[in-house]
Amino acid sequence: MEPLEITERIKEKFPEEVMDVIEFREQLSVVIKKERIVEICRWLHDEPILGFNYLKDICGVDYLGKKPVRFEVVYTLYSMRYRYMLRLKAAVGEDEASIDSVVPVWIGANWHERECYDMYGIRFTGHPDLSRVLMPEDWEGHPLRKDYPERGPETQWQGFQEVLDKAQKFKGFSWQG
Repeated sequence: MEPLEITERIKEKFPEEVMDVIEFREQLSVVIKKERIVEICRWLHDEPILGFNYLKDICGVDYLGKKPVRFEVVYTLYSMRYRYMLRLKAAVGEDEASIDSVVPVWIGANWHERECYDMYGIRFTGHPDLSRVLMPEDWEGHPLRKDYPERGPETQWQGFQEVLDKAQKFKGFSWQG
């Protein structure tokens, strides 16, 4: 099946949810409304002719200043059987930065969604354990947001001195030949 045929099937099944189809360098992105993300992903996963059984990645994008939707959640899907790749993009507003979790469809979404939450502050409704995965639990803010302070709150974080001490301790090791 050709990539554009896949998007046509999505548009037939979910005509009200597909906002745009973007093709760039033979890669497709389908821009959808976030309200039925789980249903769309479940269909893409379960539909025998498509079989998007592998979630390669979920990431966030911050379009600071873009109204009404500042954030975007990007899902990269792959069908191992048919070797199709598809990118879904769902717009998420700044005021209510949340979208439903796709962990019920792909269990591997767990860590991707946690990372997206940790770095961008986008909440995944229904996630089994939406907690920080990269930053300490007591960290304030979300470092990949474009309005995050350049210098960050590191000096206010209680573990900052410990990190500096470890860096100094290992400074003497050379990783180059």
